[in-house]
Amino acid sequence: MNFGPYFLLPYEFTPTVLVLCVLAIAVYLRGWLRRRRAGIKTGGWRVTAFLLGVVLMYVVLQTHYDYMGQHMFFLHRLQHLILHHMAPFLIMIAMPGAVLVAGVPERLRVRFLRPLAHSPAVRIPYRAIQQPIVAGVLFVGLIYLWLWPGIHFYAMLNVPLYNVMNWSMAVDGLLFWYLMLCSTRPAAGGLHYGWRILVLGATIVPQIVIGAYLALTRVEVYHVYAVCGRLWPISPITDQHIGGLITWIPAAMMTVIGMLVVLGRWIREEGIGPDRARAAGPNVGKEDSNACV
Repeated sequence: MNFGPYFLLPYEFTPTVLVLCVLAIAVYLRGWLRRRRAGIKTGGWRVTAFLLGVVLMYVVLQTHYDYMGQHMFFLHRLQHLILHHMAPFLIMIAMPGAVLVAGVPERLRVRFLRPLAHSPAVRIPYRAIQQPIVAGVLFVGLIYLWLWPGIHFYAMLNVPLYNVMNWSMAVDGLLFWYLMLCSTRPAAGGLHYGWRILVLGATIVPQIVIGAYLALTRVEVYHVYAVCGRLWPISPITDQHIGGLITWIPAAMMTVIGMLVVLGRWIREEGIGPDRARAAGPNVGKEDSNACV
C-alpha cells in the first residue's frame, strides 16, 4: 500500500463529506476570528480539538484509509472508533457552539437555520433520540448492529449500505457526545451531570463484552474480508483479535474519559456558587461564552 501523497486522495469521492468538512472548518474559523476581534478568547486547545476532530473524520472517510478499512477488519474497527468515539469526542469537548454561531452569517441563521431547528419535523425526532436512555441504547446498539456477522457481510459488499453504516456511526457519535459533553448545562435546564455519568457508565460493559468476545474467540466471525482480500498477510483470527481489542480497550477508555470530564464539570460547577463566581472575575464569563448552544 502506497502511503505517499496518493494515500490522501479519495478512494471513492463523496462530495457531501468534502463539503461538510470544509464548511465546518470555514464556519468555525470565521466565528473564531470574529470573536477574537470582539475581544472574546477561545482556548487554543479548543480550536485544536475541533479542527483535529473534523480532519480525522475526513481522513477515515475520504482518503485511501477507507479502502484499507474495507480489506482489514482491525482497520475497519479503527475507522469506526474514530467516527463514533474519537472525532465526535474531540469536536464536542471543544464546546464549539458559540464559535460556530458567530461564524454563520446572521441572515442565514435567522431566515433558515433557526426556523429549521424549531420546526416540529426536526425538534420532535431530535428530542426523542436525545432522551438519555434512548441515546445510550442507540450508541451501543449501532455497534452491535453493524458487527452482526450477516449484516456486516452485506454492508461491506453493498456500497449504499456501507455508506449508511459509516454515516450512522458518525452522526450518532456526534449526537451522543453532544448530549454528554456539549448540551445545555443542568443549571439552565439541561441533562443533569449524574444522568450523563450513568448513561456513559452503562455503555461501557456492552462495549467490553463484544470487544472481548472478538479479541478472545478462536472462531473466525467475519469471512467477508477473505472475499474482499486482505491487504497484509496476517491470519483472519489475528486480524479479528486486533479488531476486538480496538473495540474493547480504546472505546471503553474513551467512555471512561468522558465520565471523568463530566464529573470534573459537575464538581467545578457545584463548587462555584454565585458569590465565588463574582469573586472569580471576568474569566468565568469568558469561559461560559465558549459553551455549546
